[in-house]
Amino acid sequence: MTQNYDLAIVPGSFDPMTLGHLDLIADAAKRYREVVVAVMTNNEKQVFFDMETRVRIAKASVRALPNVRVIADRGMLVDLFDRLGADAVCKGYRNETDLAYERLQDEWNCAHNPRFRTELIHSCGEHATLSSTAVRERIARGEALNGFVADAAIPIILKNIKQF
Repeated sequence: MTQNYDLAIVPGSFDPMTLGHLDLIADAAKRYREVVVAVMTNNEKQVFFDMETRVRIAKASVRALPNVRVIADRGMLVDLFDRLGADAVCKGYRNETDLAYERLQDEWNCAHNPRFRTELIHSCGEHATLSSTAVRERIARGEALNGFVADAAIPIILKNIKQF
């Protein structure tokens, strides 16, 4: 019997969402009937944009993907997985360091929820090396964001820039 997967979560702090994130989300949207982009809190990171702004940026970025919706969640991913009845969590990785980190996260989540499933997707293509850090560095230098974030997100980002 073949398992049909309906719902995937793509979690992240998305501070801000980049075209690399958008590539991952679009890939997940081809694999799953519904994708929930979960803008989450990561206590190990100091965020540049507040949660509400990150959600608005994400919604503007995924607007063209009809089977994708964006939510905010301040809880733990392992709990959100069950609350949404997800079939998988899709996480991207750029290199071996990312892959090792994501595998550790997956081990922890599986230990706390045997139903938990992570699909690791290797980032490739022109946006594979983009990071939110690189976008924030461009913002700090006053450089254009075209080609780094979705065009629809640029006005939201520029309106909500904090002073460095």
